[in-house]
Amino acid sequence: MKKLLIKIVCMQVVLFGALTWAQEAGQSPAPDNSKTNQRDRNPNEPTADQQKSNKSDREVTRAIRRALVKDKSLSTYAHNIKVITENGVVTLKGPVRTQEEKQSVEAKAAEVVGAPDKIHSELEVTGVEASKKPSPGHTANR
Repeated sequence: MKKLLIKIVCMQVVLFGALTWAQEAGQSPAPDNSKTNQRDRNPNEPTADQQKSNKSDREVTRAIRRALVKDKSLSTYAHNIKVITENGVVTLKGPVRTQEEKQSVEAKAAEVVGAPDKIHSELEVTGVEASKKPSPGHTANR
């Protein structure tokens, strides 16, 4: 009985060690937008909590967000950028995968707002994913 108990305890220790090793080996790297989030702590930087609550600004943000989510060719990163509208001026923030994707997001926002000069882009190209099909006249950043 005592030998059986010792074997069970030894097996548990071995299994626990294997599980701990597997968890450490499978840990994912830190998100690549951590530095961007630190930038957003600057009180002079527009953040999502500064989004104006007037109806026109809310509608602009909503329309841009819908246009981005509707475009299935965009990466998850592009779908999740921050869209902040203050008095009709839109700030776009966050990482995107390619230069082409950045231009696509900016174009969609400009189309909603009606003028590219009302778009303040702080989008950053991460260069992690290659462009699927470059637009004519554009080359993707890699």
